[in-house]
Amino acid sequence: MLVVRETWGTEAYGRNWAELNATLLGGDFAPTSSLEGELTWVARTGRHWATPDVAEELERIWYETDVRGILPSIRVPTLLMCRDLPGQVDETRYIGGLIPGSRVRSFPGKQQGMEWEGQEAIAEEIRRFIGAERTPPPIDRGLATLLFTDIVGSTEKAAELGDYRWGQLLEGHRERVRAQLRRFHGREIDTAGDGFLATFDGPARAVRCAQAIGRSVRELGIEVRAGCHTGEVELLGDAVLGIAVHIGARVAALAGPSQVLVSSTVKDLTAGSGLTFEDAGARELQGVPDRWRLYRVVDA
Repeated sequence: MLVVRETWGTEAYGRNWAELNATLLGGDFAPTSSLEGELTWVARTGRHWATPDVAEELERIWYETDVRGILPSIRVPTLLMCRDLPGQVDETRYIGGLIPGSRVRSFPGKQQGMEWEGQEAIAEEIRRFIGAERTPPPIDRGLATLLFTDIVGSTEKAAELGDYRWGQLLEGHRERVRAQLRRFHGREIDTAGDGFLATFDGPARAVRCAQAIGRSVRELGIEVRAGCHTGEVELLGDAVLGIAVHIGARVAALAGPSQVLVSSTVKDLTAGSGLTFEDAGARELQGVPDRWRLYRVVDA
């Protein structure tokens, strides 16, 4: 204990620690410039972590505490990890034998501790361990109106303009789409390339937002197609999942340039909103059961 109080926070303590580890590993202590830098780091970290008297007391507690008597009372999944070093595996297996149902895993390495080497393998073992016991988070569900948009003829436009001018055009497009989403209280979910997915808590706002986006981006010399559908979605963090998302994407894919196409669900829910629709016929949506009646939004 005396060496802790006298040398704590100094490179001498780090050197003693390194010599001890070398002895335990059956090797030799050979100072190097890299090691000297590590010893300086150990000394500085020690000074920030504790005063010499606190470090000495913690060292005493560490060596004098014996919890073997209560280990058999542990009733939760337990993972014990160690290095493939002389004495470590046997000691860890001994402790594991006192904890009912515990698992013991050893990892290659030259350091006594687990914090220095092979972190990815150790982290993966922990992930597997907690994943086997973890209950999947509950998935929330809710009703939402989905708006999909993308630029018509984007590939041809990109080839015509070249990478730099196309990138500028895309940025202008995104700024205008996001301005309309803010105006109509939409929530941006995803953007990939030249497409957007957003959700709204009301179908009329989603339709009017789609119309406004179409008018705004025409000033840039481009046209977008848009599709809206209202349905129940799974809310998982910032993502939305479920069949309603697929329906919305398929509806948008069938829209023409500067056209807003909606499902019959959206048309029915916007009755009395002042929006006008014309029948676009019953269509099969790829990967979605049944035929769906779609409607084009008529600009006022």
